[in-house]
Amino acid sequence: MESGRTGQLINHPIYGKGTIVRVGATFYTIQFPNRGNLDISMRTEGLELIEDASAEEIKEEMNMSIVEETLRRVLTEYSDIQQLVPMGEKWQGGTLIIQPADTSLKSKEIPLETFFHKIVMVRDRLRVLEQQINANQKLDDSEKVDLQQYITRIYGSLTTFNVMFKDQAHHFVGEKKS
Repeated sequence: MESGRTGQLINHPIYGKGTIVRVGATFYTIQFPNRGNLDISMRTEGLELIEDASAEEIKEEMNMSIVEETLRRVLTEYSDIQQLVPMGEKWQGGTLIIQPADTSLKSKEIPLETFFHKIVMVRDRLRVLEQQINANQKLDDSEKVDLQQYITRIYGSLTTFNVMFKDQAHHFVGEKKS
Protein backbone atom coordinates (compact mmCIF):
# COMPACT_ATOMS: atom_id res chain seq x y z
CA MET A 1 0.00 0.00 0.00
CA GLU A 2 1.32 3.47 -0.85
CA SER A 3 1.88 5.93 1.97
CA GLY A 4 -1.04 8.08 3.06
CA ARG A 5 -0.99 11.79 3.77
CA THR A 6 -2.50 14.04 6.44
CA GLY A 7 -6.15 14.78 5.65
CA GLN A 8 -6.61 11.67 3.52
CA LEU A 9 -9.52 9.34 4.16
CA ILE A 10 -8.71 5.78 5.07
CA ASN A 11 -10.83 2.68 5.56
CA HIS A 12 -9.92 0.42 8.49
CA PRO A 13 -11.22 -3.19 8.44
CA ILE A 14 -12.62 -2.89 11.98
CA TYR A 15 -13.12 0.82 12.75
CA GLY A 16 -14.38 1.89 9.31
CA LYS A 17 -13.72 5.26 7.68
CA GLY A 18 -11.35 7.71 9.30
CA THR A 19 -9.12 10.63 8.45
CA ILE A 20 -5.33 10.60 8.76
CA VAL A 21 -4.38 13.43 11.13
CA ARG A 22 -0.69 12.52 11.54
CA VAL A 23 1.79 10.37 9.63
CA GLY A 24 4.53 8.74 11.70
CA ALA A 25 7.42 6.54 10.58
CA THR A 26 5.46 3.27 10.88
CA PHE A 27 1.95 4.36 11.90
CA TYR A 28 -0.89 6.74 11.15
CA THR A 29 -2.83 8.66 13.76
CA ILE A 30 -6.36 8.34 12.44
CA GLN A 31 -9.43 10.27 13.62
CA PHE A 32 -12.41 7.89 13.64
CA PRO A 33 -15.88 9.44 14.12
CA ASN A 34 -16.92 6.99 16.86
CA ARG A 35 -13.51 6.23 18.39
CA GLY A 36 -11.49 9.45 18.43
CA ASN A 37 -7.80 9.39 17.51
CA LEU A 38 -6.10 5.99 17.26
CA ASP A 39 -2.53 5.12 16.26
CA ILE A 40 -2.72 2.41 13.58
CA SER A 41 0.24 0.58 12.06
CA MET A 42 0.75 1.23 8.36
CA ARG A 43 1.06 -2.54 7.93
CA THR A 44 -2.43 -3.28 9.27
CA GLU A 45 -4.04 -5.96 7.12
CA GLY A 46 -6.96 -4.58 5.11
CA LEU A 47 -6.11 -0.91 5.67
CA GLU A 48 -7.20 0.94 2.53
CA LEU A 49 -6.43 4.50 1.44
CA ILE A 50 -9.38 6.23 -0.22
CA GLU A 51 -8.04 8.24 -3.14
CA ASP A 52 -11.26 9.45 -4.69
CA ALA A 53 -12.36 11.58 -1.76
CA SER A 54 -12.63 15.26 -2.63
CA ALA A 55 -11.14 17.92 -0.39
CA GLU A 56 -14.68 18.93 0.58
CA GLU A 57 -15.54 15.34 1.65
CA ILE A 58 -12.37 15.13 3.74
CA LYS A 59 -13.10 18.47 5.39
CA GLU A 60 -16.70 17.45 6.11
CA GLU A 61 -15.59 14.11 7.63
CA MET A 62 -13.02 15.83 9.86
CA ASN A 63 -15.42 18.58 10.97
CA MET A 64 -18.21 16.15 11.84
CA SER A 65 -15.78 13.94 13.72
CA ILE A 66 -14.49 16.90 15.73
CA VAL A 67 -18.03 18.04 16.53
CA GLU A 68 -19.04 14.54 17.68
CA GLU A 69 -15.95 14.14 19.87
CA THR A 70 -16.44 17.58 21.42
CA LEU A 71 -20.10 16.86 22.11
CA ARG A 72 -19.22 13.55 23.80
CA ARG A 73 -16.65 15.29 26.00
CA VAL A 74 -19.04 18.10 27.00
CA LEU A 75 -21.86 15.68 27.80
CA THR A 76 -19.55 13.52 29.88
CA GLU A 77 -18.04 16.42 31.83
CA TYR A 78 -20.99 18.74 32.34
CA SER A 79 -24.21 16.77 32.32
CA ASP A 80 -25.78 14.59 34.93
CA ILE A 81 -25.91 11.71 32.48
CA GLN A 82 -24.44 8.97 34.57
CA GLN A 83 -22.17 6.12 33.71
CA LEU A 84 -23.26 2.56 34.37
CA VAL A 85 -22.32 1.79 37.96
CA PRO A 86 -22.79 -1.85 38.97
CA MET A 87 -24.38 -2.77 42.28
CA GLY A 88 -22.86 -5.62 44.31
CA GLU A 89 -24.33 -9.02 43.37
CA LYS A 90 -25.45 -9.83 46.91
CA TRP A 91 -27.83 -6.84 46.85
CA GLN A 92 -29.43 -7.55 43.47
CA GLY A 93 -33.08 -8.44 43.79
CA GLY A 94 -33.11 -7.26 47.41
CA THR A 95 -35.61 -4.97 49.11
CA LEU A 96 -35.16 -2.01 51.44
CA ILE A 97 -37.86 -2.03 54.13
CA ILE A 98 -38.54 1.19 56.04
CA GLN A 99 -40.53 0.31 59.14
CA PRO A 100 -41.98 3.11 61.29
CA ALA A 101 -41.81 2.75 65.07
CA ASP A 102 -45.60 3.05 65.18
CA THR A 103 -46.78 -0.47 64.22
CA SER A 104 -50.19 0.87 63.18
CA LEU A 105 -48.46 2.58 60.24
CA LYS A 106 -47.60 0.72 57.07
CA SER A 107 -43.97 0.02 56.18
CA LYS A 108 -42.47 1.07 52.85
CA GLU A 109 -40.66 -1.42 50.60
CA ILE A 110 -38.28 -0.20 47.92
CA PRO A 111 -36.39 -2.44 45.46
CA LEU A 112 -32.68 -2.08 46.22
CA GLU A 113 -31.96 -1.46 42.54
CA THR A 114 -34.19 1.66 42.71
CA PHE A 115 -32.58 2.84 45.94
CA PHE A 116 -29.08 2.22 44.56
CA HIS A 117 -29.91 4.12 41.36
CA LYS A 118 -30.94 7.13 43.46
CA ILE A 119 -27.69 6.98 45.45
CA VAL A 120 -25.68 6.94 42.21
CA MET A 121 -27.72 9.90 40.90
CA VAL A 122 -26.93 11.89 44.06
CA ARG A 123 -23.22 11.11 43.66
CA ASP A 124 -23.21 12.08 39.99
CA ARG A 125 -25.06 15.34 40.66
CA LEU A 126 -22.59 16.20 43.41
CA ARG A 127 -19.79 15.68 40.88
CA VAL A 128 -21.50 18.02 38.41
CA LEU A 129 -21.92 20.57 41.21
CA GLU A 130 -18.19 20.31 41.95
CA GLN A 131 -17.38 20.95 38.28
CA GLN A 132 -19.69 23.97 38.21
CA ILE A 133 -18.09 25.38 41.36
CA ASN A 134 -14.60 24.94 39.90
CA ALA A 135 -15.61 26.59 36.61
CA ASN A 136 -17.49 29.48 38.25
CA GLN A 137 -15.84 32.81 37.42
CA LYS A 138 -17.66 34.78 40.16
CA LEU A 139 -16.34 32.73 43.09
CA ASP A 140 -12.88 33.45 44.41
CA ASP A 141 -10.51 30.61 45.32
CA SER A 142 -11.31 30.67 49.05
CA GLU A 143 -15.05 30.41 48.34
CA LYS A 144 -14.41 27.49 45.99
CA VAL A 145 -12.33 25.72 48.65
CA ASP A 146 -15.06 26.25 51.27
CA LEU A 147 -17.72 24.79 48.96
CA GLN A 148 -15.46 21.88 47.98
CA GLN A 149 -14.88 21.04 51.66
CA TYR A 150 -18.64 21.10 52.24
CA ILE A 151 -19.17 18.67 49.35
CA THR A 152 -16.39 16.43 50.71
CA ARG A 153 -18.25 16.28 54.05
CA ILE A 154 -21.43 15.33 52.16
CA TYR A 155 -19.50 12.48 50.50
CA GLY A 156 -18.34 11.43 53.97
CA SER A 157 -21.97 11.27 55.13
CA LEU A 158 -22.77 8.98 52.21
CA THR A 159 -19.94 6.45 52.80
CA THR A 160 -22.45 4.19 54.59
CA PHE A 161 -23.80 3.25 51.17
CA ASN A 162 -20.41 2.12 49.82
CA VAL A 163 -21.28 -1.49 50.75
CA MET A 164 -23.79 -1.52 47.89
CA PHE A 165 -21.23 -0.77 45.14
CA LYS A 166 -19.68 -3.67 43.28
CA ASP A 167 -16.43 -1.82 42.61
CA GLN A 168 -14.50 0.17 45.21
CA ALA A 169 -13.61 2.72 42.51
CA HIS A 170 -17.22 4.00 42.69
CA HIS A 171 -17.24 4.50 46.48
CA PHE A 172 -17.96 7.79 48.19
CA VAL A 173 -14.82 9.23 49.76
CA GLY A 174 -15.02 11.79 52.56
CA GLU A 175 -12.27 13.67 54.35
CA LYS A 176 -9.07 11.71 54.87
CA LYS A 177 -7.82 11.61 58.45
CA SER A 178 -4.15 12.56 58.67
